[in-house]
Amino acid sequence: MRKNFFIFGILFLALVATIYYKTERGFLLVIILPILLVVGLYNIIQKKHAILRNFPVLGYFRYLFEMIAPEIQQYFIERSTDGKPFSRNQRSLVYQRAKNIDSNSPFGTQLNLNHSSYEGIKHSIFPAVVNKELPRVIVGGKDCKQPYNASLLNISAMSFGSLSEHAVRALNIGAKKGQFYQNTGEGGLTDYHLEGGGDITWQIGTGYFGCRDKDGNFSPEKFSEKATIPNVKMIEIKLSQGAKPGHGGVLPAAKNTVQIAKIRGVEPHTLILSPPSHSAFSDPKGLIQFVAQLRNLSNGKPIGFKLCIGNTAEFEAICHEMIAQDTYPDFITIDGAEGGTGAAPLEFADGVGMPFEPALIFVNKTLVSLKIRDKMRIIGSGKIISGYSILHAIALGADMCNSARGFMFSLGCIQALRCHNNECPTGVATQNKMLMKGLVVTDKSERVYHFHKNTLHAANELLAAAGKKNFADVDINIFMRGDEFAHLSDLYFPDNLKNVTQY
Repeated sequence: MRKNFFIFGILFLALVATIYYKTERGFLLVIILPILLVVGLYNIIQKKHAILRNFPVLGYFRYLFEMIAPEIQQYFIERSTDGKPFSRNQRSLVYQRAKNIDSNSPFGTQLNLNHSSYEGIKHSIFPAVVNKELPRVIVGGKDCKQPYNASLLNISAMSFGSLSEHAVRALNIGAKKGQFYQNTGEGGLTDYHLEGGGDITWQIGTGYFGCRDKDGNFSPEKFSEKATIPNVKMIEIKLSQGAKPGHGGVLPAAKNTVQIAKIRGVEPHTLILSPPSHSAFSDPKGLIQFVAQLRNLSNGKPIGFKLCIGNTAEFEAICHEMIAQDTYPDFITIDGAEGGTGAAPLEFADGVGMPFEPALIFVNKTLVSLKIRDKMRIIGSGKIISGYSILHAIALGADMCNSARGFMFSLGCIQALRCHNNECPTGVATQNKMLMKGLVVTDKSERVYHFHKNTLHAANELLAAAGKKNFADVDINIFMRGDEFAHLSDLYFPDNLKNVTQY
C-alpha cells in the first residue's frame, strides 16, 4: 500500500501538473497533492500508528469514523428503545417535559411486555384522585435542630468543574423556582451555587474541597463558615459514588481551570484525584463521630452520608455503631453501581459495586431489622429519570430521590459521551468558554423547573392509578414482573421482603 501510494501519487501529480501547465486548470490539485505526499511520507516514517504507516492518507478515515462513531450510532443506528445508558425514548421524555410540551406517545408501547424483564404497576380498578400538590418529605432526626422540608425529587451531586458555571447557575435558579435542592457534588460550594438563591445540599468528599487546610485535611473552621450559610439546608458526606466506588473523584486536567483550582485549593491544569478514603475518619466509629461533629458545627442542620454498597457487613457495622453511640444520620443516600460520572476507569464503572435496586432493598431491610428505620430518611440515587422510576425507588425503600443525568438532559445534554474530555457540545459538562456560551441560563433554568414539576406530576398520576393517596402507602406489592406477573419481591430477598417501606 505504501509503495502504491507513492507510485500513483507521483504519477497523478505529474499528470495534474502537465494539465495545469497546458490548460491552466487544476491549480488546487497542484497545491494539495504535494501536501498529501509530504503527509504520506511522514506517516511512513513515524512509528506510533501502524494504520497510518500502512495507509499513509486513507488511514485518517479510520480515526474520523472512530471520532464520530457515537453520533452515527445515536442518529442512524439505534432504535427508540435502544441507547445506553438512556434510550432515545427516555431522553425524549425528559426533553419534552423540560420544554413543558406534550410528552404523550402515540400508538402504544414499543416494549416487549411479555418478556420476563418487563416491570409494571398493578393499577387499581378504583384509582385515587390525583394529588395537585407536589410531594415533600421532612428530613431531620432527633438531634437535628433545623429540619428541612425537601421535595420528593432533587438534583443529585454534580460538581462545578465537572459541570460548567452556566449549568450550575441554571440548575440553581430552576431549583429556587421549583423549591427543591441542588447537591453541590464534592467539588465544593461556589458562588454559582448560591447566586440563584436555591436550596443547597453541600457534599463533603474525601478532598474536603472548600473546607480543607493547606495540607488537604478537614478544617472545622472553614466548614462551619460555609455550613451556616442560610441557603445550605443539608450536608452530605460522600463515602463513595456508584460509577467508581472505592476510587475517589476525578477532575481531568483540561477542566481544572485557574478559577476551579482556587475554589478547591489545588494546582490548576493538573489532574485532580480525590483520595479513595477520608482522612478525618477510618472506621464506622469515626464516621458516626464525624456525623455528630458536622451537625454541631452546622448548628444542627441535617447531616447524612452517601455510598454505593459493596461489602454489606461494613454497612451493618455502621448501623450497629449508630446504635452504640445513639447518634444517627438524618439521611442516607444510596447510589447504584450503574450511576453516572464524568470520568471513571472502565473497570470501576463496569465491575465494582452493587446495583441500585438490591442495594436499596438491602439498606432498607437492614435498618428495619435493627429497628432504626424511622430515625433517618433514605434517598435513592440511581437512574431516576421519570415518575415511574421515582415510584419504583419509593417501593423499594427510598423516602425521596435524587437525579443527576435527568437534570442534565433538562439542560440540553444529548448523551454525546464527551463529559470527560471537556468537549461537551451543549455546554453542560465543559469548561470551554465557547461551548459554554451555547447554554443560555435563563432558558435552561426554566427547563429545569418544568422537568421537575412535570416529572413529579407524572409520579402523582401513577400513584393515583395504583389506588394510593400518599407515597408512604407505596410498597413493592404494587409492582408486577413480566409474563410471570410476579411481585418484584420474588426477585430480591423473597423470604424477608414484605412491605419494605413500613417501619
